[in-house]
Amino acid sequence: MTVAQELEKTTQPVRGTKKKPPGATQSSSSGRQGMFVRLDPDDKQRAEYWADKRGFSSVNEYVAEAVVEKIRRENLDYDLPTLEIARLNELVDQVAALAKNSANLERVVTTGFDSLIGLTRGDNYLLDDEDGELG
Repeated sequence: MTVAQELEKTTQPVRGTKKKPPGATQSSSSGRQGMFVRLDPDDKQRAEYWADKRGFSSVNEYVAEAVVEKIRRENLDYDLPTLEIARLNELVDQVAALAKNSANLERVVTTGFDSLIGLTRGDNYLLDDEDGELG
């Protein structure tokens, strides 16, 4: 019997704890390491909501998936859209810009016609007689 085996036999585990094999770390059956995370109550509530909505068995599973996804984004390892999707997104942006331009043009034309109608009626504040007062 070696010294390590004798030492292992004589050392008794603390009551209520499991004895770990030498060199083992705390991990679950899925091979994951344990970790403790502190969240604000609001963030915890949102995490519980989204974990439930996405069908995760627990908030821990959701947080583990979120950490993995964030690391992938930091490493620039994410799916790029196909050329068709990118072109479609570009067209959607162009249509939105065209709608804004059309609304602005409509506003300018409407104000211009209102000004012309006001001038033909003689309702222009610039045509009023001055009384010498400022304001």
